[in-house]
Parts: sequence; C-alpha cells; structure tokens
Amino acid sequence: MGRLDDLDLSASLNRKEEARDLDRAWERLTQLRLTLGGLIGARTLGPPVCIVFEGWDASGKGGAIKRLVAQMDPRHVRVVQFSAPSSNERRHHFLWRFFPQLPGWGGMAVFDRSWYGRVLVERVDDLATREQWLRAYDEINSFERTLADEGMILIKFWLHISEREQLKRFERRGDDPLKVWKLTEEDWHNRAKRADYAQAIEDMVARTDQPYAPWHLIAGNSKRYARVKVIQTVIERIERGMTQWGMELPPPLESGKVA
Repeated sequence: MGRLDDLDLSASLNRKEEARDLDRAWERLTQLRLTLGGLIGARTLGPPVCIVFEGWDASGKGGAIKRLVAQMDPRHVRVVQFSAPSSNERRHHFLWRFFPQLPGWGGMAVFDRSWYGRVLVERVDDLATREQWLRAYDEINSFERTLADEGMILIKFWLHISEREQLKRFERRGDDPLKVWKLTEEDWHNRAKRADYAQAIEDMVARTDQPYAPWHLIAGNSKRYARVKVIQTVIERIERGMTQWGMELPPPLESGKVA
C-alpha cells in the first residue's frame, strides 16, 4: 500500500464552503506575497517562492493554479508551463531548462509540470535510460537542497484522482466543444499505463520527499476541496519559510483591506 492509497478521495466542499475558504485564503496569500516582494511591511525582500504542480492528466492542475494566483497582481507572480523538452533542450542536462524560470529573492513562480518529468513520463515511456532516471533522484534532491539552502521556499504538489474520476473528466472534455482540445491521444496513452505511472509516482514520492522540499499529496476528486487545500498549504509553507529566514510574519489584516 502506497501513500496515494492513504488519501481520502471522498473529501469535498460545496460551492458556498469553497467561496468562503477561498476568500479568506486569498486575502492572507496576497498579504504574504506583497510582504515577500518588499511592497508592504518592512519593505525588505523575502525568500523566493517556487510552487511545483504535478498530477494525473485531468487532475485539476490548471484550475488549482488559476485559483491560486487569481487575486494576485500578474506583475507579482509568474506562471510557467513545461511540456516535452525541445531538441535543443535535450542537448543539455535535464535540469538546465528550468534554471532561467526560477524566482529570485522577493519573487514567486508557479510551475505547471517540472523536472519530475525525468522520473515520470521519461521513465514510463522509455525516454530516459534506466540509469538516467535512477540517477535523477539524487540529482533532483541535490538540486532542491541547493535551492532550499539559498533560501527558496519550495512547495511541491501531486494532485491525485481516482481512475474512475479521471475517466469521467476525459469523457466530459470529449463532449464539450470548448474543452475537447484538452483531451489528446497522449492522455489516453498515459491512462493505459496508469499502473506503471502509479509505481513511478510512489517511487518519486518515496525518493524525493525531503524535509527541505516535502511533497504535498492532494486528494483531487473534488476540485473545490483540492483548490482550497492547495492555497491553504501554500500559505502555511510561506509562513513557515518566512519564520525560518527570520522574517516577521505580518499580522492578519481586517477583512477586505487587501487590494
């Protein structure tokens, strides 16, 4: 039994509960982001924040990211989507293409997919040799340790949905003329290899869940629950990181005081 099996996929929120919790979380997250950016409070730059999203196809990564950054000024957060490496990127070490997108002090970035492709899709589809993806665990741990030692608050999410829920979402996408573009042959290909992916995910979590960069596994069968849980987790991790680096946490604002 792996860690994914421990998740309670029945966890859910109704629309009213989601709206209430999002409003509360957005206010605090915006306050923390502005403080880290040196725009309010003591006006000193705080540690960089990098949020990494991984998950099953149709697990709700896009919706979770959209809600996460919804109330932030787009000048204060960068969202980066990574797909398969280009022919030029494949000429370099697999971590090379991620460096230019990493945030510096006072910055914040959200990664839709990441360097974990080496131990997931590249492993399952034989796009990397066994020696390469096995070596990647230590390379990733060293990479993330370096970032953390330099001050980065690294927050990693895996959005988990059941096989049945994934099929429902695939079918809904296929029936919606405005969402059918989201459903590709690659999605069906990956679904056919779900057992192989599940093993790769369990190995990934077991090998790269570190105190300086822990994994946060999110039950995603309820999109509302997952979106709120993601934002609440980001707030908790940012507050912990600020405290670790000797930055005073701003007191919660009176409701409605954050623009």
